[in-house]
Amino acid sequence: MPFNLAAHRLRTVAALATAVCSFPAVSAPYDARQEDGIRLLGGIGWAYDDNLLRVADNEQPFEGRRSDSYRTLDAGVVLDKTISRQRIAATAKVSKVKFDQFDQLDYDGRDLQASWFWQAGKGFEGRLEALYIKTLAPYTDFDSDERNLRRQRRQLLDAGWKLHPSWKVRASAARDKYTYELLAQRYNDRTEKSYEAELQYRPKSGSTVGLVARRVQGSYPYRRPYNSAVLTDDFTQDELKARVDWLASGSTTLQGLVGYARREQPSYGEGSTSGLNGRVTWLYKPQGKLSYGASLWREFAPIESVNVSTTLNKGASLQATWHATERIRVDARASYEKRDYTARVVSASPDDLNDAIRSASVRALWQVRPKVQVIAGYAYESRSGSPVLGTGKFDANMVQLSANVLF
Repeated sequence: MPFNLAAHRLRTVAALATAVCSFPAVSAPYDARQEDGIRLLGGIGWAYDDNLLRVADNEQPFEGRRSDSYRTLDAGVVLDKTISRQRIAATAKVSKVKFDQFDQLDYDGRDLQASWFWQAGKGFEGRLEALYIKTLAPYTDFDSDERNLRRQRRQLLDAGWKLHPSWKVRASAARDKYTYELLAQRYNDRTEKSYEAELQYRPKSGSTVGLVARRVQGSYPYRRPYNSAVLTDDFTQDELKARVDWLASGSTTLQGLVGYARREQPSYGEGSTSGLNGRVTWLYKPQGKLSYGASLWREFAPIESVNVSTTLNKGASLQATWHATERIRVDARASYEKRDYTARVVSASPDDLNDAIRSASVRALWQVRPKVQVIAGYAYESRSGSPVLGTGKFDANMVQLSANVLF
């Protein structure tokens, strides 16, 4: 679940375009909540990537090609409607992505998202959410030049009850299903079901402290063959964590969801692992034009690889935003993440089952008119590689330019 459960993940423009370094969509969202009612959206974008398929430095690229440029067209409808104490937010968007050289990757994307933020009486509130996203899966950990579309389906129900002005209990259940187009990637098809309960305390200062108990169950319908054996990637993960949203001052916020996690998964070394798990974020927003943020995390995460399904990620990131003028904003971000792979082989060196991802991006957003945006950006990504798992070192650079209108 996201750290701030009250802040909805559904933006008024599709999540496929939320960052300059997303692949391959290049449009960018409107960051502010839109006017009440129905709006039409449209966008056009162009991007260039000098290592589109994330080919390792020591490998021969596909037909001698590494780079490519592509164009994106978006069209859709945005709904944001408040009726009494109920709010409905929805986006329906279609995208057409065309590549100049790797035209076998051309595809039509879909992004359908809807959330109902409900309230009943004085003490009950929550969220009902559903989404369907079809997009091209990343090639960071998958060596191929074939099109590999990924479909994600999600249903979520969250409900809270205010026991007292300062106390609240909440519970949620969610189901995420991922399916992949390519036969070689079908071993990553999975369904994840999560159940969560939380007791929250919110004093008059506005800060929030909560105790969260969570269970995640993952099911992989296709067994992944490895070394003449067939292993299951099914898992169960139990968590007990503290959630903190501390308003340290008028300009400083510290957010965290940290605690203990135990993961039972037959393909992970001896079959189980446990320990510290979570994420901490610091935000500093003074009254000037600059704001800053930093994050640290240690989390389990899925990986779209042929060989493994899970990594234990340890990482850090820095970000900054500069509001240059009322219409121009510049965002910058840099991150480092070390990935510890699901160990299935006996290696002479534990380091062989680790690699690292480094990324950096900068994006400039120009609000030409109240409902028209132009975005330009640059992104960099690199991987150190793991020889035992057949992944090598690579570097990639991407530039983008896009324009969006909401009318």
